[in-house]
Amino acid sequence: MEGIVSAGADVLDLGAVATEVVYYVSGAADVAGAMVTASHNPPQWNGIKLCLPGAVPVGAGSGLEKVRRMAARPISAAPRRGSVSARDAIEDYVNHIFSIVDSGSIAPLRVVVDGGNGMAATVVCPVFSRLPLSVTGLYLTPDGRFPNHPPDPIDPANLTDLVAKVVSIGADLGVAFDGDADRAFFVDNRGEPLSGSAVTSLIAGWALASAPGGRVVHNLICSRSVPEAISAAGGVPVRSRVGHSFMKHRMAETGAVFGGEHSGHYYFASHFRADSGMLATLALIQILSGTHRTLSDLHAEVTPYHASGEINLAVVDREGSLEKVAEAFSSARQDRLDGLTVSWSDRWFNLRPSNTEPLLRLNVEGPDRETVKGLADRVKSLVGS
Repeated sequence: MEGIVSAGADVLDLGAVATEVVYYVSGAADVAGAMVTASHNPPQWNGIKLCLPGAVPVGAGSGLEKVRRMAARPISAAPRRGSVSARDAIEDYVNHIFSIVDSGSIAPLRVVVDGGNGMAATVVCPVFSRLPLSVTGLYLTPDGRFPNHPPDPIDPANLTDLVAKVVSIGADLGVAFDGDADRAFFVDNRGEPLSGSAVTSLIAGWALASAPGGRVVHNLICSRSVPEAISAAGGVPVRSRVGHSFMKHRMAETGAVFGGEHSGHYYFASHFRADSGMLATLALIQILSGTHRTLSDLHAEVTPYHASGEINLAVVDREGSLEKVAEAFSSARQDRLDGLTVSWSDRWFNLRPSNTEPLLRLNVEGPDRETVKGLADRVKSLVGS
């Protein structure tokens, strides 16, 4: 904040909040936003998530390069210092959430929430207090040391306590938020984690119920079941590169009502095309409230294929490795929307460079575990990881 006011700009200080609250204020007040967070990373990390007015993303290809150039130059103090004013945005944010989700349609389900000692409690408590849910909370006290487990629920090891509690109390579902609470990960009533693809398929149907024929964006490493589910629900699937700035751009470009990624990011047109772990959670709860089926039944229905999960491969020459793999599979269909995607009628894989680490990330999907393992092993041997 000191840096901002020294440059002559004014600050709305929202205090300690979840990232989606920053997106809400940016969208509703049409102001730029900055969230100080390292998201799901370890406690010694830090960072800043930026957005333009209207919650428009700032990322690779959409302004981050300009920020880099500006930061590399000397910055002189502005002739006028800006001001700082505090704003408690939580009540307005909660009202916004319930303008999207009908609280009257929520049944008295049993829900377990793992906050991971991140910022989830700042939204979970005020939102869930308006609902007839039976909520069991785990690690809802914010603590940047993360004393119970790392705030990264994409790692199944960090879901152990959530799974155990869901099973022990017979809950209808469990949800774990990452450190800044913009991502949500779910386990069904049997304690089985849902993939991001499964959740995207389910919420796509929910979103299309109020927007028949609408477009839904999915990233290219989501399961094939995602575009199949979107089409079955009467929607139009739209394929995107991986990453929030690309997803949000595709949503704006196509007028999509919803977008989902394998990584637990879910984007809502009604939330300024920004990601919201809370809206994803309430959408699943509303889906369950309107059916007599269990989440495990729905989970099985939208998970017809087998997937490897994301495999990280440490390599010296990422581009050289990609070309070697492309040449080895030259007889199959290929595209380069994001890294290398190779596909056949019954299986596919994507191999792409990480944006943040010296890694190639591999995702494989096929009709059975043996096919998936065999294809993954072949790619790994070619890469030489």
